[in-house]
This record gives sequence, structure tokens and C-alpha cells, in this order.
Amino acid sequence: MKRRSFLKGIGAGLATSLTHTAYAQAQPQVRWRLVSSYPRSLDTLYGGAEDLAKRVSELTGGRFQIRVYQAGEIVPGGQVLDAVQQGTVEAGHTYGPFYVGKNPALAFDGGVPFGLTYRQHNAWMLFGGGLELLREVYADFGVLQFPGGNTGAQMGGWFRKEIGALEDLRGLRMRIPGLGGIVMGRLGVVPQTLAAGDIYPALERGTIDATEFSGPYDDEKLGFYKVARYYYYPSFWEPSAQLSFLVSQREWARLPKEFQEAFQVAAQEVNLSMMAKYDAQNPPALRRLLSAGVRLRKWPAEVMKKALEEARALYEEQAAKDATYKKVYAAYWGFRGEQYRWFSVAELSYETFAFPT
Repeated sequence: MKRRSFLKGIGAGLATSLTHTAYAQAQPQVRWRLVSSYPRSLDTLYGGAEDLAKRVSELTGGRFQIRVYQAGEIVPGGQVLDAVQQGTVEAGHTYGPFYVGKNPALAFDGGVPFGLTYRQHNAWMLFGGGLELLREVYADFGVLQFPGGNTGAQMGGWFRKEIGALEDLRGLRMRIPGLGGIVMGRLGVVPQTLAAGDIYPALERGTIDATEFSGPYDDEKLGFYKVARYYYYPSFWEPSAQLSFLVSQREWARLPKEFQEAFQVAAQEVNLSMMAKYDAQNPPALRRLLSAGVRLRKWPAEVMKKALEEARALYEEQAAKDATYKKVYAAYWGFRGEQYRWFSVAELSYETFAFPT
């Protein structure tokens, strides 16, 4: 009897084990590759993609795995949209304004000169129709877009010499891509486009005279303060800099609904947490930079006024020749007007009084 009970127990255990194995094998297993526009050393920008991959895995019990590749491992940082569009990878993490050459309306995915701030941009994306408009643009590339983090208002860049007036910008060679570069070009700057890892050597050799990148935390990591001492603010060309997760529409359609939900939840978490990280990281980083001898400077008023004038002229020129751009621009700028009026009542009034000068 004991022997029969023992064998019966083994049989039951084996049956249970086989059932669990069969169930596990029946569950979908998905493996994706995601390319980032940023090097691993920029842990908050690059880290947003890693945070997404980790949460997706957790939310799906490890059945949906995403492997993240830094800029240059599979494709250069400025070719992430191309890689997703062409099916080289299933997903990417990048900055829409990098691709204004493909469609100028993509500038509004990240941020434009004198545009919305981080909170206002989020409001436009999630509740003001911005996400739907931008997804129409990305659809032309076979790509689905998800907001994926933000740096907030950036700094105005690093300069080897002090900028006291508008005329000091003429002929100055500056690394500044996208619409910011076009606007600065209208002020006399010679804009350059360089990947993150190429900026410091160019600044050190004198190939460029100035650069912008992000804010104190990232800029400190890249070491710009060692070769350019003047640090200007604000970055009027990027009052918001939203990153996006780009996903192949074809691969998205193949995902189980559960995995789609996990991806969307993880992307929303990254969209909130990245800004919080920067708000915690930038103040001590700026303090360290000032202790190292960095000279903090505010843009002269005439530079800001002329830049705003040129930015508006640029928008109107582009809207006059591109119907898609005009549609997105009109919606964005109309929302901006409402947001500016509201923020000037509550936020700005408080900040003007409370913030130190």
C-alpha cells in the first residue's frame, strides 16, 4: 500500500509539473530590441529606455523582454526613427525634432522655440489633442509614438566667450540642431549638428565655439565646463524637450493586448519619472559647476526678443507651404495661448514672488 501511495504521489506531482510546463509554454514569449539616441553614460536620458524595459518585464511576468541598445551599437543616435521604420528594430527611444528633415511637424513632438513648458506640453499631448495629431504624422513612417520622458526647460548652452549683445553671436560656430539651430542661424550663428560624444572634442579643439545640450546634470557629465566657462540660460529653443518611444505599427499589432497595456503603462511611468529625476539632479549639479568656476549668464534681452521674432517668422513661413505643419502648428500655438494666460495667473505670480533672484 505504501508503495502504491508513493507511486501515486509521484504520478500526481509529475502531472502537475507537466501541466505547469505546458501552461508556461503556451504563454506568449516576446523579445524586442530597442535603440536609444543616447549613450549609456547619460544615465537619465538612456536610463528612460532601461526603466521601460524593466517595467514591461515586471508587468508581464518576464514574458515580454526588451533589450536596450545605446546610440551607435546598432544605429547612430540620429537614425532611430529610420531603424524602427525599416524594421531593423521593433522600437526606439529618441527626440522627435531630430527628424524635422523628414517632416517639419515632428518638431512639435519634442518642443519648439518659445513653446510650451514641460507641464503644458504634457497637457497638450494627453488632453489637448497633441498626441493624436503627432500620431498622424508618425503614421506616415509606419510608427506609433508614446511620450517617453522630458528634461524640462534646458540651459542656453556653453560659450568660450561672453555674449554681451546680439552682434556677439555673428559668425559663432555652435552645436545646436533642429529648429533651435535654424533660429540661431537667423541671429548670425553658424549652427552645427554633432552627436553627444563628438561635442567635447570639437569644443576642446576649437572646431566649434559653443554648444548646447541639456541641463546641468547631463552637461556636467559631458565635461563642457572644462573648455567653455560661460553657461547661458534659458534655452528659449527648448522650454520643453519631450522624448518619445517609437514602435513599429506592424510589431505593435502582433502584440497580445496584455503586452500592449504593459508597454503603455511603462511608457507613462517613464514620462513622469524622468522629469522628477532631472528636478532632483539638476540643482546639485549646477551648484557643483558654479563651485568649479563656471560663470552663469542670462541671455541679453535683445537676443531673446530677436529670437522670438525670428521663431514666429519661421513658423509662419513653414505653415504657408506645408498643410500638415500648419494643422499641427495652429493647434499647438492656440493651446499655448490658453496655457500662458493661465500660468501667468497662478504659477508665474507665485514664482515671481517666492523664487530667489
